Amino acid sequence: MPAHSAPRFSAIDMLRGFAMVWMTLFHFSFDLQHFGYLHANFYADPFWTIQRMAIVSLFVFCAGLGQAIGVQQDQSWGRFWKRWRQIALCALAVSVGSRFMFPNSFITFGILHGMALMLIVVRLLGGAGRGLWLLGAVALALPWVAAQLHAAWPDSLEFLNTRAFNWLGLISRKPITEDYAPLFPWLGVMCFGMATGQWVLQRHSAALERLGQTWSQSLAGAPLRGLALLGRWSLSYYMVHQPVLLGALALFGMLR
Repeated sequence: MPAHSAPRFSAIDMLRGFAMVWMTLFHFSFDLQHFGYLHANFYADPFWTIQRMAIVSLFVFCAGLGQAIGVQQDQSWGRFWKRWRQIALCALAVSVGSRFMFPNSFITFGILHGMALMLIVVRLLGGAGRGLWLLGAVALALPWVAAQLHAAWPDSLEFLNTRAFNWLGLISRKPITEDYAPLFPWLGVMCFGMATGQWVLQRHSAALERLGQTWSQSLAGAPLRGLALLGRWSLSYYMVHQPVLLGALALFGMLR
C-alpha cells in the first residue's frame, strides 16, 4: 500500500498520546523538585522509578507497534531513514541541551538515543515473525545475565560500565545521567511491541481501526481525539514540552 494512502490506526495514536500526557505529569513533578517546590527522590523512590519504567516501556512498545504498521504497509527504507534522522537529530539536541543544564549528569544515551538504535535493529528483524517473541525475551534477560557475569568477573567486565559501552545496558552500576535507555533490556520491549502489532494486524486489523473510530465518536470523543493528535506529533511535543515547563516554572519563580 503506498505510504500516502496508508490508513492511520487512531487507537495506537491514542495510546502514544496517553504516554505523552503521563510523561508530562512525571516531568512536571521532576521540574518542581528541581526548582525546590517538591521534595522527592526521583532516583530511588519506587513511586517515581516504577512510573519512569512504565512510561518508557509504553513509549518503546508503541514504537514497536509503529514499526509493525510500517512493515505491513511496505514503508520504504527512504521514508524510514527520513523519520530516523529526525529522531537522531533530536537525540543530539537533547545531549547538547542537557550538557548545559546538567553538566555533571548530562544525557549521553537517553530514550531518543535508544529509540534511534532500536528502530534500526527492529526494522531489520521485521521478518522474524514469531521469533520476535524469543528475541525479545533474550533481550530482556541479558542485563540479568550480565549482572551475574559482573559478579563473577568484576575486573574483566568493568569496561562495560564505561561510556563507550554502557549504551548496551550490560552494566553492573547505572551511569550518572538524567536519562538512560540502553539497548538491553529495552530492545526486548520494542520486539514485543512489533510482535504484538504484527499479530493484531494479521488477525484484527479492521477491528483495530474500528476501535479507534468508536472511541473517537464516544462521549469522551474530544479528549480521545486530542490524545490521538498528540500521539501523531509525539516527537515534536517531546522536544518542546520540557523547555516550556522549565521556562514557565523559572518565570513563576521570578514573579513570586
